[in-house]
Amino acid sequence: MAPPTLFDRIGIPRPLVFGYLGVLLFMVGDGVESGFIAPFMADHGAGTEVHASYVITAYGVTVMLASWLSGALSDLWGPRRVMQLGLVVWIVFDILFLTLAIGPQNYPLMLVFYGLRGFGYPLFAFGFLVWITATAPKARMGTAVGWFYVAFTGGLPTLGSLVAGVTNPLFGHLGTLWVALAIITVGGAFCLLGVRERTGFARLAPPEVRPVQSLLSSLSIAWTHPKVAVGCVVRVINTAPEFGFLVFLPTFFAKELHFGEGRWLTLLAVIYGTNVFCNLLFGVIGDRIGWRKTIASFGGLGCAITTLALYFVPKAVGSHYWVAIVVGMLYGVTLAGFVSISALIPALAPDNKGGAMALLNLGAGGAAFVGPAIVSIFLEPLGPSGIVIIFAALYVVSALLTLYLKTPEEERGAAEPVPGGPKATPEPVRA
Repeated sequence: MAPPTLFDRIGIPRPLVFGYLGVLLFMVGDGVESGFIAPFMADHGAGTEVHASYVITAYGVTVMLASWLSGALSDLWGPRRVMQLGLVVWIVFDILFLTLAIGPQNYPLMLVFYGLRGFGYPLFAFGFLVWITATAPKARMGTAVGWFYVAFTGGLPTLGSLVAGVTNPLFGHLGTLWVALAIITVGGAFCLLGVRERTGFARLAPPEVRPVQSLLSSLSIAWTHPKVAVGCVVRVINTAPEFGFLVFLPTFFAKELHFGEGRWLTLLAVIYGTNVFCNLLFGVIGDRIGWRKTIASFGGLGCAITTLALYFVPKAVGSHYWVAIVVGMLYGVTLAGFVSISALIPALAPDNKGGAMALLNLGAGGAAFVGPAIVSIFLEPLGPSGIVIIFAALYVVSALLTLYLKTPEEERGAAEPVPGGPKATPEPVRA
């Protein structure tokens, strides 16, 4: 047996190293726009912030569908082919969006092309997440998933926001969006040319499973394994506020608090830079003390508190930038408490991990729809304060729901499993 490498010791599956790098670059390109796209669309054809939120909500619908399909199609085609499809979709519809919608300020085409582009990143990124869960050792699964979210959140919106902060003054917002497309292409090349691990090249479902059967299985698991459905709801709540915040917080911090776009983008990068580090930390913590405990306490209850602080503390103290930095970092820390959900949900359905991952990815994509949809519905009647309270309440609900997510081992009377503990066996987990 070959001696363990540095990647083995830190919990990154060695054959997937280039995939993690590629996902990081891909999500940098995807995250470049996150801090300014809503007000930019409002000024270039959408007309108002609410109309821009409709575009982002349409995008969220396709993200939700593609996130579900990323797991179901990976079972049928293999994760690598799903990632190829996602890359092509993103590039094609982004070019159409930039040339035919945002350039001529055509609002209907914004809805169409930006919406359809939403199929791209979930197929690519969550296809790779399925690849990870199909190959990583069970004893290090939480850590391997944590590294995925380091790459994912490291790009969207952390490094993406920093890139925008540099390129916006040089090339303008539209030029920055073209830079993002180039970064996306490079990230896709790293993943698809650099990862040679063979599991992801082939279908994960047994040969006798037919396409319709596989797709139905990824939905029927919601009632054959109701805890997986509850986990899907928890995953929606996990990042729905994040996507909702990106609709109205740019205006709040940049204009109402007079930070300006540059300092807002820096604040956004700090929030999710903190989250990047803590994604890995909480992946390790989840492996040590138990996934369910980590999600409910640090994730659900922690985010309920820091969500309120992120908005109401800066609003109360005024334009004190370092106060916003501190409360933003606290939100980034607690948001990472959810990272073990991607290890917990497959463990709830050990006989159908592929279906569980499909439903989990549906939840991840659903967040991109639910968050902006809440803003679209409640921004005018309740204002930003009301939306923030709704988001905090949802986080409390997620903590309560997580208490229900006991694994089969726990149901049989065992203590909550500690996957990295001394009795864990580092065996491959097949989706």
